[in-house]
Amino acid sequence: MNRDKLFDLSGRVAVVTGGSRGLGREIVRAYAAAGADVVIASRKINDCQALADQVTAEFGVSSLAVRCHVGHWDDVGQLAEQSYDRFGKVDVLVNNAGMSPHYSSLGEISEELYDKVFAVNLKGPFRLSALIGERMMAAGGGSIINISSASANLPTPEEVPYAAAKAGLNSLTQGMARSFAPLVRVNTIVAGPFLTDISAAWDMEAFERNAQTKIALRRAGDPGEIVGAALYLASDASSFTTSALINVDGGYR
Repeated sequence: MNRDKLFDLSGRVAVVTGGSRGLGREIVRAYAAAGADVVIASRKINDCQALADQVTAEFGVSSLAVRCHVGHWDDVGQLAEQSYDRFGKVDVLVNNAGMSPHYSSLGEISEELYDKVFAVNLKGPFRLSALIGERMMAAGGGSIINISSASANLPTPEEVPYAAAKAGLNSLTQGMARSFAPLVRVNTIVAGPFLTDISAAWDMEAFERNAQTKIALRRAGDPGEIVGAALYLASDASSFTTSALINVDGGYR
């Protein structure tokens, strides 16, 4: 294996959901910088298009912006079709889109909210991975990367449905890794707290106090710090890695 090209994604196509902001945006830019053509999907098509134009201009890759609500079965199917219609293949799928809405108490969570959390965090990744994973198998290989959360293992009272859905995503990873083996690898990045736009709503003083005892590195991650694991799992560097849950959480325990 040529170590100089170990993380090279030239000639590959990567689909990233929730790709217009936060961790998804960093992953899109890293893949484009490594030579991959990218499909950027989220509910906000204008944000997707702006990033698509940016990476095409900066890195010279092809890009496609797709409006997609991953909690909607039909939207996910259309995302897969548009990706294959444009590029003819998908080599890397990153299930990054997620949501963790606030609630005042567990008893006040509505059925609608509960179902929405599971639709976005679990149903969508299942459906998209099933559609694209089978086509990857037929084409001879690929890599599926799920973005989970440290809360799946250590849920706080403020994120119980979200944590349960992410725990399901971890299980989905291991089941699909066996379903699509040996041609398609399926892995998960278990992300800790990152300073994305979502963190603007945090009580930072309380977070920093807790970080001193709960996070070995005693801080939140910068969004760009997700890139190393994302590149590893997308590239030939991880050719013998599947069914793995890789913690990128600063030592959150």
